[in-house]
Amino acid sequence: MTELITLTAADLGQKLAAGEVSAVEAAQAHLDRIESVDGELNAFLATNAEASLAAAAEVDAQRSRGEALGELAGVPLAVKDVLVTTDMPTTAASKILQGYRSPFDATVVAKARAAGLVNIGKTNMDEFAMGSSNENSAYGPVHNPWDLTRVPGGSGGGSAAAVAAFAAPLALGSDTGGSIRQPAALTGTVGFKPTYGGVSRYGAIAMASSLDQVGSCARTVLDAALLQDVIAGHDHHDATSLQHDWPSMAAAARSGASRDTLKGLKVGLVKQLMLDGVQAGAKARFDEAVALLTAHGAEVIEIDAPHFEYAVAAYYLLHPAEASSNLAKYDSVRYGMRVTPDGGGTVEDVMSATRAAGFGDEVKRRIILGTYALSAGYYDAYYGSAQKVRTLIQRDFADAFGEVDVIASLTAPTTAWQIGRAESDPMQTYLNDATTIPANMAGIPGLSLPIGLADEDSLPVGLQLLAPAFDDARLFTTGAAIESIITERDGAPFYTKVPSHGALTTGKADA
Repeated sequence: MTELITLTAADLGQKLAAGEVSAVEAAQAHLDRIESVDGELNAFLATNAEASLAAAAEVDAQRSRGEALGELAGVPLAVKDVLVTTDMPTTAASKILQGYRSPFDATVVAKARAAGLVNIGKTNMDEFAMGSSNENSAYGPVHNPWDLTRVPGGSGGGSAAAVAAFAAPLALGSDTGGSIRQPAALTGTVGFKPTYGGVSRYGAIAMASSLDQVGSCARTVLDAALLQDVIAGHDHHDATSLQHDWPSMAAAARSGASRDTLKGLKVGLVKQLMLDGVQAGAKARFDEAVALLTAHGAEVIEIDAPHFEYAVAAYYLLHPAEASSNLAKYDSVRYGMRVTPDGGGTVEDVMSATRAAGFGDEVKRRIILGTYALSAGYYDAYYGSAQKVRTLIQRDFADAFGEVDVIASLTAPTTAWQIGRAESDPMQTYLNDATTIPANMAGIPGLSLPIGLADEDSLPVGLQLLAPAFDDARLFTTGAAIESIITERDGAPFYTKVPSHGALTTGKADA
């Protein structure tokens, strides 16, 4: 396995800037890695080596001409398949969009290209981002690099698995109820969901518009911050995009390297996020992390958020309702594939046959639930009531942040589970998002970073940090400080601990 693919994005960027390696070499190394391991991972749905290498060559040419380039210029980037791109198909992991080519790039993709990042592939995901395990893709499940029999989390498991398996140093994801943070926890990577509106959603295939947010996946807090600096900012194409002067997240992360960062920090532990049924090994790692915070000068305060216990129920009314509206356009006439029944039929017959063939079971389940919640006679009882709960959750956060600087919790109550559970027990899979959903309901930023391995299965455990809206930088400062302490405790960065699974570690070319 070549050293190039094991470097952090920050370190690789420095080598590229110093001329120690070319962008073409970096892109080729990661494309080779994808070819070597993705037969086992299934983390990528599309690559385009010709386009990727051409983009890398252009970065090298710009550098040779002495042009001013960004810190990540030439660094490879994987893109979740929910974000449209011109150089590769965008399917949202659904048969109904199979082969679709967008005429434009999503704003975050365009910003990444402008900063010199090189798109090396589109990552697998739960269909239309509906799921918490990445088992709902029309193109097969993604496998967790730590244990190929287990899920990487969802819906952005492809991006998280690619980063964990050294197939990409950085990836873009989307987070509707935890779809960046939860996969980060299950794969031992770092995932960041910004304040709602802090990153443009233009070109992100809509699923639940009031909850969706685009963010970064990486192996370190600094790497996630560097990518966030590239993609953040106002976009006139997106009506929900905030006009806000964001500070540098990379500067915030770098300032967090000092062990004095945590002194005096007030950290809240929400009683309602300490769930029943939390895996013992995950709870042990969380308790150790809290002890480390206290040992380094943080003040830990237990706080009450009484309406958090209703968050999952409210989310699974709001999310399906918005999804049923957003997916209504896939009707065989305006968008997507078309299936004509034998002998023809009416437009309604074609629409029914197309949706039956094009949508997977989980998408159908949520569309049905959402349509019911929005139907006449039930709107106020279900959707309207869920919106009221959402307001109460936002008030709970406002009260909490009146007492503390950040909130800490487990990102997920368990480590990665065996592939197959989503089909046999979808309710348990939904409940795995109980700690991440409240942040989406309130529109606040969230960061997940690895804090150790559970005793039962030696799989990663993630710590979630939450901050008030617009205080995204606080999470990078705090997260970097905790990451530094964890690295010092363990004697090595967490991302170096991924176990050997044949080609996933050695690469077939080296085996």
